[in-house]
Amino acid sequence: MKHFYYLLVLLGVITNMAFAQHKTENLVIVTLDGMRWQEVFGGADSALLKNKKYTKDSSGTSKQFWSSTADERRKKLFPFLWSTISQQGQLYGNRWLGNKVDNANPYKFSYPGYNEIFTGYPDTLVNSNDKVWNKNTNVLEFINQQNGYQNKVAAFTTWDVFPYILNTQRSGLYVNADVDTLKFKNQSLQLINDMQLLTAKPLDVRLDILTYFAAREYMKAYQPKVLYIAFDETDDFAHGGEYDQYLKSAYAEDAMLADIWGYIQSTPKYKNKTTLIVACDHGRGDKNKDEWRDHGAAIEDAGHIWVAAIGPDTAPFGEIKTPGLLYQKQLAATFSALLGLTFTAEHPVAIPIESIYKK
Repeated sequence: MKHFYYLLVLLGVITNMAFAQHKTENLVIVTLDGMRWQEVFGGADSALLKNKKYTKDSSGTSKQFWSSTADERRKKLFPFLWSTISQQGQLYGNRWLGNKVDNANPYKFSYPGYNEIFTGYPDTLVNSNDKVWNKNTNVLEFINQQNGYQNKVAAFTTWDVFPYILNTQRSGLYVNADVDTLKFKNQSLQLINDMQLLTAKPLDVRLDILTYFAAREYMKAYQPKVLYIAFDETDDFAHGGEYDQYLKSAYAEDAMLADIWGYIQSTPKYKNKTTLIVACDHGRGDKNKDEWRDHGAAIEDAGHIWVAAIGPDTAPFGEIKTPGLLYQKQLAATFSALLGLTFTAEHPVAIPIESIYKK
């Protein structure tokens, strides 16, 4: 009996230590659609920058983003990633160093990629970008069903397919996509709603900055515990062959990451209690430079992606320079593990990325 008592005490100490070490109470996820790892880790690509077919204002764009070294170029393009996250968080996916992150799904385009991110399951039946209700349970709906998280999970997305990807019909998640009306009494949200309805739409979807402001002001007003923000412009401009605009959108989205992290760290509810994870749905071509515009199963390197993370449970390893291979499908379980939860579903779920959620 005495041994049993001591065993219970020991288990209690271990459990309390585990809870004491776990600090993440909130989670912010941001995706940059189709953002190539080559620019994330190497900055502007000289071959595309100098090509008038893709960069109309080569001189002006070069002045803003070009430098003789990859280290300086990437800092110019992604100052937040290469200052704050590189010092306080982790970045994965520099294939020049042998550190790889891959799609596990064979299709290498958006819906299958986002399905993989949020379900942890690279379902081969998810094989189009059509507005089809996703049959697979996603980690956001799982979290939304847990004690203390009900109605505390929200998503703001530029692409209007996300209600189907996250299956709002079944999940009950709040997903604000494209120009969905912001039905809130908050004055800032009302203003953003007017702006998104009245502004021009050069890309046939609302601008990422409006998606961001809507998400940020919702966060301020309603303080969700889990917030997902999905940007889209990098993919749109890449498909259009506009490399200068692709770079400028990437730079702007990095500034939005810095802004949301600044808000997080200045707000008592979120400060030192929130993890930010940044990822993308797929890569793009590079071996054949003209394939930088595209992705999909036919393009060999379109499944090469990247991940960044920063938060109280993420050790400050910076850029991961050791060879290794992670998969996009590991993100779903990582999201839940950061909150001390184990994501389970009716389908297989890949294991989490332990180095992100264990400091």
